[in-house]
Amino acid sequence: MKPVLVLLVSTAWTFTGAQYYYQGLMDYLENRLLAIEDRMQFWHGQLHRYHTELQDFKKVTAQAMDGLKNGHSMLFKDLEGARLRVDRVEREMDYVETQTSPRACANKADKVLEQGAWGLEQSRGAGEEEEDWEELHSRVSDCIEIISGIRSVKILKRVGSPKGMWTRDPRSSKVYVFNGTTGDKVYQFNSVPDFSSSPGVSGSRQIKLPSDWSGLGSAVYNGYLYYIKQEAGMEVQVVKYDLLSGSVSDTAMFPVDSHAAVYNLNPETVADLAADDEGLWLLYATSDSEPNINLAKMDPATLDIEQIWDTRCPRENAEVAFVVCGTVYVVYNTRLTSRSRVECVFDVNDMVISEEAPLLYFPRRYGAHASLKYNPEEKQLYGWDDGYQIIYRLTMKRKLLV
Repeated sequence: MKPVLVLLVSTAWTFTGAQYYYQGLMDYLENRLLAIEDRMQFWHGQLHRYHTELQDFKKVTAQAMDGLKNGHSMLFKDLEGARLRVDRVEREMDYVETQTSPRACANKADKVLEQGAWGLEQSRGAGEEEEDWEELHSRVSDCIEIISGIRSVKILKRVGSPKGMWTRDPRSSKVYVFNGTTGDKVYQFNSVPDFSSSPGVSGSRQIKLPSDWSGLGSAVYNGYLYYIKQEAGMEVQVVKYDLLSGSVSDTAMFPVDSHAAVYNLNPETVADLAADDEGLWLLYATSDSEPNINLAKMDPATLDIEQIWDTRCPRENAEVAFVVCGTVYVVYNTRLTSRSRVECVFDVNDMVISEEAPLLYFPRRYGAHASLKYNPEEKQLYGWDDGYQIIYRLTMKRKLLV
């Protein structure tokens, strides 16, 4: 009986211990679950807060984007309005210029030129003609001017190819048109008004040259046409053609070995002849690897090279160049065709300092200049821009170091 009692007591004690153990385990698990639920509720609250903040941020961002969009629209409208106003002003300026003379100024020499005083058909005596010419020559021989700005722009007409050249001889009123980038024909008009009023090139005198001119670097100076002759397998030549007799007066070999373009944006022009108050100039590049434009002073009578300079003006992105009073102005642009601008100036007499060099911008028109020719008598530039013939009237000032 006693062993049975001991067994019962032992069994009861074991059962009671197991009950306490499992109860403790259940309490522990229940506490852990409650802690996990609390943590999940905390995470849920945090997630809700983050979601709310994200929604607020998206709302603020959307409002800011709407504001930027409205601002962009208003700015675009303002720019469009400004463009329309600029176009209107340019049209009004063109209209005003059509009511006035194409001259930049009128003086005694201008009147002599306009009346054809230097023409061969005139009835005046040779002595009086020579006297007037000596007076004109003395007036421009001491050239001490630099360009200070572009006074006005006149779009004369549109005729011919996108690329070409037109110019006027400072010693006469005749205008010469070179259509395209090469050819053996030149169109001569009696005056700028005649060219402006003519339909196309009809009504002109057609001059047929003995050889093709190449590029857009020709020049007309004192009754002679100077042009570049470039043939395959032959050296480049400068040709002097007498417009009166219709014959070649002289030729000279080009002072380089290669046919490198002088302007990167006009590869057809291997050399550019320019005439100004001081005579005849030649702009060229010695080779394809030469980064800068070179300048040579030529004797217009013999075509001899008198002196050579490195202008230090790069050929890269160069569009055209012209010479005024012995100062080279190189016009630059980009291949995407933006506004043309003078970025490099070189004076052969070192009389133009960097602070004096003008920052010239040409009004944006149609494309890029194929040529710009300076007329020292009128102080005007004759430009060819995508087939449009344009006159730029210049304002001048004295060089500071004179």
